[in-house]
Amino acid sequence: MLRWRSPPSLSLRMLSSPPLHSVSPNPRFHHASSISPPSNRPPQPFFNPSRIPVSDSRGVPQSMTLSRCFSGPTSPVPIPSSPDSDNSDSQILVVVSFYKFADFPDHARLRQPLKQLCEELRVSGGIILAPEGINGSICGTRESVEKVLEFIQSDNRLEGLRRLESPVSPEDEAIHHGHTSSSPLAAGEDAPFRWDHVRVKLKKEIVSLGMPDVSPIEKVGKYVSPRDWNTLISDPDTVVIDVRNNYETRIGKFKGAVDPSTKAFREFPSWVDDQFQPSEPENGDPEVQVKSPNGIPNNQLDTSKPKTPPKVAMYCTGGIRCEKASSFLLSKGFEEVYHLEGGILKYLEEVPPTESLWEGECFVFDKRVSVEHGLAQGTHKLCYGCKQPVSDADMESPQWEYGVTCPYCFSSKSDEEKERARARQRQFETWGIIGGPDKGRKPDSIKQNATQLSNSV
Repeated sequence: MLRWRSPPSLSLRMLSSPPLHSVSPNPRFHHASSISPPSNRPPQPFFNPSRIPVSDSRGVPQSMTLSRCFSGPTSPVPIPSSPDSDNSDSQILVVVSFYKFADFPDHARLRQPLKQLCEELRVSGGIILAPEGINGSICGTRESVEKVLEFIQSDNRLEGLRRLESPVSPEDEAIHHGHTSSSPLAAGEDAPFRWDHVRVKLKKEIVSLGMPDVSPIEKVGKYVSPRDWNTLISDPDTVVIDVRNNYETRIGKFKGAVDPSTKAFREFPSWVDDQFQPSEPENGDPEVQVKSPNGIPNNQLDTSKPKTPPKVAMYCTGGIRCEKASSFLLSKGFEEVYHLEGGILKYLEEVPPTESLWEGECFVFDKRVSVEHGLAQGTHKLCYGCKQPVSDADMESPQWEYGVTCPYCFSSKSDEEKERARARQRQFETWGIIGGPDKGRKPDSIKQNATQLSNSV
């Protein structure tokens, strides 16, 4: 696996999945790199690991690593010769996230043919199949990706996928094609996805609310386009709710939005039960009071008079969590429930900064970590100890240790957990993969202490 420490690149995950980042190069390293043009020689046998050490300006270890490109025991996918990317648009990569809620009880039957098709077309990424539909994010050439999406939608229950395409940088293009068209190595972690790897999983839900019976197929809130969103959330009678998790809302949210401060989407129903308290006044209309996190009624609502459920506007990263959340609120008796179509990403793509009500950056489940308006890469990096975003200021904290801890997880990790993380990081810096030849070996300092103790005894 040829790895050159370029700026953090794209590896888009499922819209609502928890971060699935694998250990990767130091996110603070920003050397500009150049990729040698692909040669015309045919694919060669895979290399054994080797390493060329590099250091950044702060002395943090870097490396350009060659390692085996397949981590599993399965046979590699054949690499057909590719046309010259300079003369054809067929090699341009796209990353597409998609989902569809549907009545899909026989979802398991789709797993094997879908996985096989992705492997044949060298389309990578992750896909979830569940009785309530499909959710995924895949990367490949446009032609290959469209063939996969066409195959999925050949089942009429999955027609009309909600999809979002994300940009792929020229650097990502060069890395991907340099590793697949003429090199014996597969695309490394700096490419949008490893072309040789696709996961198709079977789960109970395509987005984990912990309530499979809540079905957006039966009822769902009203979609609001990014262009109309500002008007809706500027209405003083609208309660704006961010349904994302606390590590996401910490770095950015819409102006005036209520932050549930949940650690996982599964906590959202409990938060609703705690914060929204319906009662039956004399006129028979339900009255709802909304409390802020400190327990004080939200000043957006006039709680002195009986009210029907308030006008609620919800948003999330790409829209899928809001569909499930809106269905849940409607099942609880809320009447006016709206959600941002295409999520924050579509809003940042379409609404110019001069008109925007968004404040901060949007956390994304890929190696960009965060994005700004125009979907430009943000300034946050990732703590690989807890998979949470960290700012430059966070990385100046004494609790920051690359690959181990940050200010948000330092106190929650035991010394044993920290040492395991350090061992994992050493393996990666040495071999470019987790589980190199020194996998499981004790650090030299521990070995020396053990030797000294043995000698003294």
